[in-house]
Amino acid sequence: MVNVTTLAAEKINELLADEQKPGAGLRVFVQGGGCSGFQYGLIIEENGASPDADSVFQSNGVTLYVDPISARYLKGAEVDFVDNVAGGGFTIRNPNAKSTCGCGSSFSA
Repeated sequence: MVNVTTLAAEKINELLADEQKPGAGLRVFVQGGGCSGFQYGLIIEENGASPDADSVFQSNGVTLYVDPISARYLKGAEVDFVDNVAGGGFTIRNPNAKSTCGCGSSFSA
């Protein structure tokens, strides 16, 4: 469903260790907003799967949680970490996005 690159997995595991949350995972979601209609979200998930039937995946040693609505938009997406002169951060490559905004943090489906 959703994959995590090796570099992103390293950064996520570093973040979980720094936050002293070794058993936590990463919630990947889509919400309305941004200049293209939808925007991505990533948060540390400490409570496990939601009773609303989250999908739970393992990718490169990272546990990912995706709610059912977000799953429709994120099928085949990839979480990566980009580090360049403008700074570093997580990014999502989404084959389902018909268009994205200039900053890449929002998309239309």
